[in-house]
Amino acid sequence: MSNKAVFLDRDGVINVDHAYVYKPQDFEFIAGVFDACAEFVKQGYRLIVVTNQSGIARGYYSEAQFAQLSEWMKAQFAAHNVHIDAVYYCPHHPKKGQGEYLQDCDCRKPEPGMLRRGIEAFDLDPSQCVMVGDKHGDMVAAKRCNIGTKILVRSGQEFSDEALQDADFVCDSLAAVPKLLTF
Repeated sequence: MSNKAVFLDRDGVINVDHAYVYKPQDFEFIAGVFDACAEFVKQGYRLIVVTNQSGIARGYYSEAQFAQLSEWMKAQFAAHNVHIDAVYYCPHHPKKGQGEYLQDCDCRKPEPGMLRRGIEAFDLDPSQCVMVGDKHGDMVAAKRCNIGTKILVRSGQEFSDEALQDADFVCDSLAAVPKLLTF
C-alpha cells in the first residue's frame, strides 16, 4: 500500500465550520469534497483526518458523540467509494478544557502529534505527504513533521502573512487541491 497520505483537517476543509459540530444533521459537506478525495485515492494517497475537537474539552459533546459522527462521516465517504484510512482527534484544550481535558498536549495542532501518529501507523514518508487545512496551526504542525506539501484552503477566511508563508499553496476549497498535486 501507499506510503503517502493526504492529511485533512475536518472543520472548514471537509465540512462547513458551524462551530462544534457533533450531530450528522449539522454536518454540511463542502462542495467537491468527495470528488477531490476520490482523486487523491486515485493518485495513490491514503486519507487521514486530523482534527482539533475542543468542543469535547469544553464539555459541549462527548468523545462517544464525536466517534459516532466520525463513523457517520466515514460512511458518507464510503457511499461515494472513498475510504478514510483514519481519523485522529485532539480532545484537549490548554485553557478552556474541563477536568482531564484541560491540558497542554502534543496532539493539539499546531503540535504535530496527530500527524506523527498517522505517519507511524501507516509507515508514511512525510516528504510524500500533503496537509490540507484552513488554519495556520495546520501548516505549523505539517512543517514540524516535514510534510512535503502544505495547502491552505480559504473557507471564507483571511490568513496572516506568516500563515501564507508557511503554506506551499492557497486555494478556495478542497475541490481545487487535486490539480495542485499533479505537479
